[in-house]
Amino acid sequence: MDKRTTLGRYGSKGTAIGQVRGLGSAHEGVHHWIQQRLTSIGNLVLVGFLLISLVLLPDFSHATVSGWLGSPVPATAMALLVISTFWHARLGMQVMIEDYVDAPGNKFAALAILNLAAVAGAAFGLFCIARLALGGAS
Repeated sequence: MDKRTTLGRYGSKGTAIGQVRGLGSAHEGVHHWIQQRLTSIGNLVLVGFLLISLVLLPDFSHATVSGWLGSPVPATAMALLVISTFWHARLGMQVMIEDYVDAPGNKFAALAILNLAAVAGAAFGLFCIARLALGGAS
């Protein structure tokens, strides 16, 4: 009897399920999918708030918009919008990188650059909102 007939058609694992065990889903996709949907909903609500607030302003002068942004509710809403938008963009770009960048080193570099860009963009947006809300910009 040769080795092929002893092991069967599935090799050393013995069964088809033995070959694929451990290669399935890591059960991480649902969490990522839910985060993407929640940030989408948050972005819709916050952009709606921004648009309605801007429509209700008497004019779009720097003084008027700075005064509006100086209030706690609009400043908080705009900070949440910046955070949610950059988080949503990072999640979407992460999926694209994971799907289309094959080389492990390139994937790591692309994800690192993506994370740095997302954090830097969000930090800059939050700094600008804080500066306007606290009256630092003239």
